[in-house]
Parts: sequence; C-alpha cells; structure tokens
Amino acid sequence: MPLKDLPPESQPREKLLARGPAALSDAELLALLLRTGIQGKGVLQLAHELLAAPVRDDKGAPTGGFGGIAGLLNAQRDDLKRIKGLGPAKRAELLAVLELARRALAQQLRQRAVFDTPQALREYLQLHLGAQPHEVFALLLLDSQHRLIALEELFRGTLTQTAVYPREVVLRALHHQAVAVVLAHNHPSGSVEPSRADEMLTQTLKSALALIDVRVLDHIIVAPGASLSMAERGLI
Repeated sequence: MPLKDLPPESQPREKLLARGPAALSDAELLALLLRTGIQGKGVLQLAHELLAAPVRDDKGAPTGGFGGIAGLLNAQRDDLKRIKGLGPAKRAELLAVLELARRALAQQLRQRAVFDTPQALREYLQLHLGAQPHEVFALLLLDSQHRLIALEELFRGTLTQTAVYPREVVLRALHHQAVAVVLAHNHPSGSVEPSRADEMLTQTLKSALALIDVRVLDHIIVAPGASLSMAERGLI
C-alpha cells in the first residue's frame, strides 16, 4: 500500500513527529530515508525487502535483503549497486547515514577516554568491522589520555585467518606517537569467542609494542550484533 493511502497516524513521517523516532520500526525509518519506492513496489515494501534475509546469486553476490538494518548500513557500495530500486541517490543517502554515525561516535572517542564510553567504542567498531564478509584487523591508536587518535585497518584475510605483522603495527604506533592501543578484529562466522590464535596474536603484539613503551589496553572481537573484550576475560 502506498504511504499516502495509510491513515495519517500510521504514516512514518507523521508517526515520527507525533511519537518520536523510537516509535517507528526499522522498516518505517528506512522508508523515510528512501522516500519513494519503484514501479509496482511501495517504499515500505522495498524497505521490508531490503531488511529481509540475504538473497544471493550463484556467485554469492547479494541481489536482495541484508538481514537487518546493520547489514544494510554496513553493505559495501558494490553490494548496494546490485539491488533493484536503489539508484545513486538512495545509495548515497544510505552511505551518508553510516558515515555520519561513524563520525559522531569517533568524535565522542576523541573527546573522552575510550573506556569512559565503552558502548560508543563497541558501536564504533561494529560500524567499521561488524558486517565485513572477511576478517579485518584494526588498530585504535590512543593518546596519553586514552582518547582516540585514529583507527586504521591494517590487514585483511579470509573468513578464517588474517596475517598480522607485528612490525607494521609497531610502525603505525610510532607514526601516530600513540601511548596506548586497542586491538580489534572481526569474526565473520558470527562467534566472538577468542581462538587460541587470537590469544597468541594478542600476546605477540603486546610484547612487540612494549619494546616501544606502548600499552595494549584491550583486544575487542566483533561480529554482527555482538562483541567481546579480551581484557574483560582476563586475556590481556
């Protein structure tokens, strides 16, 4: 049903203005962002289909559905191009929303110690790494007040293994004159439980960075909708 045919109190924009954004479903919020559907498909239907379980072609490329709002907003530009109904304007708006969220969270982490805002830190890493289809190792570089200087994605690997070179991690810490770091990587499998390899890598990097007087404060593992702090597990 087109939005204009819905009762006024059920139309997403009017509902948002009357009751606030929290009253809207993910599909209604997305419909507001998309604004229009395509021929034969209203904007709410398009929004529901984009949030549905992923549909992929024979080569594994997405052709519809992203498994929720996080999956959609973390989709790569090429993934969005393959979806019928997402023209350049709609794709640009979705990518802009994600980038605004990243920058807002990064601003918080640059103004306050990262562990003063643990939820912001986890959300920041989720937006950067949570929906990646392959493993990515990232380094959060911190100043003497443990505020964020920069986040750098250093290594990318397969679904099960990432090659991380301690020398490169040390060089990036020196380049940014970091006093401390937080290590981070994702598990595309969905489990955030650290493997033995994760534990060994953490200790290797901790030892390498100690030689230049840089502390490893944590190693955070993220997956879609989940995260784990190795420091909280006593593994740092």
